[in-house]
Amino acid sequence: MCASPLSWRRLLPGVALLYTVVFFISQLSGVPMAIAAPLHALTVYGEAPKYPADFKHFDYVDPYAPKGGSLSRASEEIGQYNYLTPYVDQGISVSQIDAWVYAPLAYRSLDEPYTVYGLVAEKLERDPNNLWVRFYLNPNARFDDGTPITAQDVRYTYQTLITQGSFSYRPLYGDVKDVVIEAPGQIRFDFKNNLNRTLALDLASMRVLPEHWWKTRDFTKGGGFEPPLGSGPYRVSRVDAGRSVSFERVKHWWAKDLPVSRGLYNFDTLTVNFYGDVDVARQLVQAGSFDYNREFSSSGYVVGYTAPTLQDGRLQKNILARQRPVAGQGFVFNLDKPVFQDRRVREALAMLWDFEWVNGQIMRNFYVREESYFPKSEMAARELPDAQELKILEPLRGKIPDEVFTQVWQAPKTDGSGYIRDKQLKALKLLADAGWHARNNRLVNAAGEPLTFTFLDGQGGFERLVLPYKRVLAQIGITLNFRRVDSAQYMNRLNARDYDMIVVSLPNNGNPILSPGRELYNLFGSQSARQVGSSNAMVLRDPAVDALIDGLVAANSRNDMLHYARALDRVLLWGFYMIPNYYSQGTPVVYANRFGKPAVEPIFDVGLESWWQVSAVPLTNAQMAARQAPQVSVQSGALSSAKMQGR
Repeated sequence: MCASPLSWRRLLPGVALLYTVVFFISQLSGVPMAIAAPLHALTVYGEAPKYPADFKHFDYVDPYAPKGGSLSRASEEIGQYNYLTPYVDQGISVSQIDAWVYAPLAYRSLDEPYTVYGLVAEKLERDPNNLWVRFYLNPNARFDDGTPITAQDVRYTYQTLITQGSFSYRPLYGDVKDVVIEAPGQIRFDFKNNLNRTLALDLASMRVLPEHWWKTRDFTKGGGFEPPLGSGPYRVSRVDAGRSVSFERVKHWWAKDLPVSRGLYNFDTLTVNFYGDVDVARQLVQAGSFDYNREFSSSGYVVGYTAPTLQDGRLQKNILARQRPVAGQGFVFNLDKPVFQDRRVREALAMLWDFEWVNGQIMRNFYVREESYFPKSEMAARELPDAQELKILEPLRGKIPDEVFTQVWQAPKTDGSGYIRDKQLKALKLLADAGWHARNNRLVNAAGEPLTFTFLDGQGGFERLVLPYKRVLAQIGITLNFRRVDSAQYMNRLNARDYDMIVVSLPNNGNPILSPGRELYNLFGSQSARQVGSSNAMVLRDPAVDALIDGLVAANSRNDMLHYARALDRVLLWGFYMIPNYYSQGTPVVYANRFGKPAVEPIFDVGLESWWQVSAVPLTNAQMAARQAPQVSVQSGALSSAKMQGR
């Protein structure tokens, strides 16, 4: 039975007395009293979020951006997609469905390292001891068919992802002990321990699936080509299997007026096109077949665009998100292969990739050499370890390379001439120490087996980087084979760990790690080495690395996390598990000049969802300047009557 209002009034003095007693005990003991409370946002270590509870919109949007128009873009994946929903490991999916079709419990802001603001969950509550997180669902939250989003849908989503979804979800949510539905609109996740500081935010970032729709479909196959039922700002409107997907804006989306949505998702229609060749995409964007292309090739970006529209501005080339950290990238060794299990061999091979020559001769000096697994980030180990970091590393002495304690890792440098005899001689010395000696112009081991391996390429474009490397290796008796395969075969071989060397992004979605947590187990943890769908492409199994990840995940402050991250970075670098590649100063893009952008760019993203249409056709620079001139007053707060009438 429910207590009457009178009985509750009788209880209030007792509750107040109890609170007072607890408060004074906390003061006398010197331990502050921490009480859970529903909040509008969560941060990793309990620090204050950038935006207060009464914020109106993010700084990187124009809240008065007009709705309407269209934008079409090329996918960032090469090849045809073979299913839609990007939550399983079945090949190539349509990643935009995650951001455009499904709404998350909380939205991750693009100008903070890791802060989430309530969306499907209007309030978020975390245990002060980090043993649980509770979500209070917005009673207005709906799937696109009008069905309310309930706590049961949230539980179903979690259980489906960890049992049928990509392997990456299992380590990500591995510390969840139980899921408790407390009410139709209230759910609590209990944790096995309080060591995982990002778990509450990782769960808050989860996009909610409709149980009533998915329970009659095969989730393990990504739903095939059937448009999924979502809860986000867009719905799938057209599917051209393998080639393109079109989306239409949900005009009466339940969350359109929330602060986390204001100024975002402005286009009425969005289209993602898939191409099997980057050159084809490059030519088509110049011909006006679509609007936006993310460029991954330096030479493509610098000299691959020759359309006359570049001269008058109808086609724009720009490097966006210059402040954004980048994902690591490199040629990784498969440590399951006997030839790569000796660190000296890996160091020798890493020494012989002449980045300076490649960058100058092939990539027009467009790139900067990577010297960290967390490039452009404060997590990069660019100085000798300080006292706090040495305290972390000291228990691992003898289990990690000695250089970790005394040297800052640096990539080998050359003069860019293409002649690296000094590096070849050093490499030969390392290889001799590892048991490889010259015989008949080839390096062989004691059994007479030659030093040979294959570079497997599944995306194209790496021949120009690998073939000069092949020539340098051949000069000292090492055989490097290059093999290109289609995307389907590549994924099969990747999952089976059937390769010697491949190129990888860390993480594989290409997004930088800003506030690392359990996803590091998926990248470098022993438990993921042989798991199908994991991102541990180097097949790394190292207890020392596992221990550092454990410490990082359990860190109680950003300062502690940074010290563990730098320690991890050093150990990985000195292990020579990959040949670090390079990064650009930002995100190179090419796009039709018919879009408006907010005055403030997000720090950690290009911010495409904040753009809007200015013109149905590309404009010259002069025409765009004339169109945008009246909008200066909008940004300063002086709205024109036309603007006010249009909203």
